[in-house]
Amino acid sequence: MSAGSTSGRTLTLRQARRLALAAQGFGPRAQPGARTQVTAVDLQRVIDRVGAVQIDSVTVLARSHYLPFFSRLGAYDTAVLDRMRDEPPRRLVEYRAHEAALVAPGTWPLLAHRMRDAERTSWGELKRLRAEQPAFLEIVRELVVAHGPMTSRDVEVALAHDRPSTVKDWGWNWSAVKVALEFLFWAGELSSAGRTAQFERRYAALEQVAPPAHRAAWLRRDTDRSEAQAVLELVAIAARACGVATEASIADYFRLARAQVRPALAGLVEAGVVELVRVQGWRDAAYLHRCERGARVPRELRVAALVSPFDSLVWHRPRTEQLFGVRFRIEIYTPAPQRIHGYYVLPFIFGDTIVARCDLKADREAGVLRMPQLTWEPDAPPEAAAALEAEAQRMAQWLGLGALELPANLRGAGGSG
Repeated sequence: MSAGSTSGRTLTLRQARRLALAAQGFGPRAQPGARTQVTAVDLQRVIDRVGAVQIDSVTVLARSHYLPFFSRLGAYDTAVLDRMRDEPPRRLVEYRAHEAALVAPGTWPLLAHRMRDAERTSWGELKRLRAEQPAFLEIVRELVVAHGPMTSRDVEVALAHDRPSTVKDWGWNWSAVKVALEFLFWAGELSSAGRTAQFERRYAALEQVAPPAHRAAWLRRDTDRSEAQAVLELVAIAARACGVATEASIADYFRLARAQVRPALAGLVEAGVVELVRVQGWRDAAYLHRCERGARVPRELRVAALVSPFDSLVWHRPRTEQLFGVRFRIEIYTPAPQRIHGYYVLPFIFGDTIVARCDLKADREAGVLRMPQLTWEPDAPPEAAAALEAEAQRMAQWLGLGALELPANLRGAGGSG
């Protein structure tokens, strides 16, 4: 079956939205007191659904990797998630998936082709270090293997204390250590044993990080699995996480080339894992994942969730626009006078669509969750206002903030906003 032909099945846009949200794990959440607290098993289910959770250093609200779990599960203890990443047997590890991300240990070896391509695809500073100071990389690697886990500062201190003469001859400096560690991490020669309280990565040997069930695949970088087979498995994870998506959106999920993804999708169609369909209003054909629910469309989804700007639901901007009719952009790096919706803007999903964009800031010193700016979408229903206020209140409580400051246009849903 070619990408230009479909099974004849056509989905409405609303059906596609529901499938996408359900695939990402959105739906009704337990109310406080209705069940026991969120556990590591619950957090694992989210990872199993989405495949990867992006990491980002911005802390104006909360570390971005904490937010997708709150959006799907409600309040939880972030220390549980930290232990899943930091303590053996690790259920989460870091690598460059979409961007820097937390992935399941079994996903790490599937990215071995990216590790092998590190030298070719790395940016200028890394390439220059690799070309000009190859022995320095080996010194850094051996130090971490012998004494890790170590942060970049730990490595810097160790080298300053007992610096090989060759390093001194190279004009070694602090930044070269970080560059070397990042190259070794990208190349899969070192991994991460988690993060410090200051969010510094703790670099470690593969033997120190790989859980027993995945140790062999990690140490051999999965050389017995072809790149095509690894891509097939990554595409299957992406297609499942998307629910229904175009080839371009599935390729973007793990930042794969469409030339790699196309034959993998054809194989998944032939195997009956995905179904080629049409979505009303979409120019390109779409792939519907036939997961354990078959390919049934949820009758309704009662979602009320604030979504991180780095959430996998909105990674691919064209897909976000296709599904929700919202042109979403991150404005963190936009000069303040040019921002439209604010600095750290979270889409608010109500029902099965995005109804608002909320600029949020955790003022920890004052103990207040602030919403400096709120933009309602034109078709936001009036009842979305109360749902947004309730969700913002839940987030404030989760973040340990005693007060909530909302903008004057909170009740603007269904009006001019």
